[in-house]
Amino acid sequence: MPKITFIDMADAVRSVEAPLGWTVMEAAVKNNVPGIEAECGGACACATCHVYVDEAWMDAVGTAQPMEADMLDFASDVRSTSRLSCQIKVKPELEGLVVRTPERQG
Repeated sequence: MPKITFIDMADAVRSVEAPLGWTVMEAAVKNNVPGIEAECGGACACATCHVYVDEAWMDAVGTAQPMEADMLDFASDVRSTSRLSCQIKVKPELEGLVVRTPERQG
């Protein structure tokens, strides 16, 4: 299972293992990672699972699709590396993925 590292605004680091096929959001929620609210449960209908993907991982993660990009309009402090974690599927190539959670969601 790939390991994903979440870093919060206070630089607290939490690493979790995520089964292939899960989303980064599911891995966060099921491992009680603070900073990921996931109010819509992964339906890409809110922006409460917003993360900043580490620059080194942007190519592997890819860019937001149009629906996700529209939802990011509702997120706070959107950056060029912003993604909704419910839209990032865990795959072998994401072993070691690093994401940061924003100061606040939505």
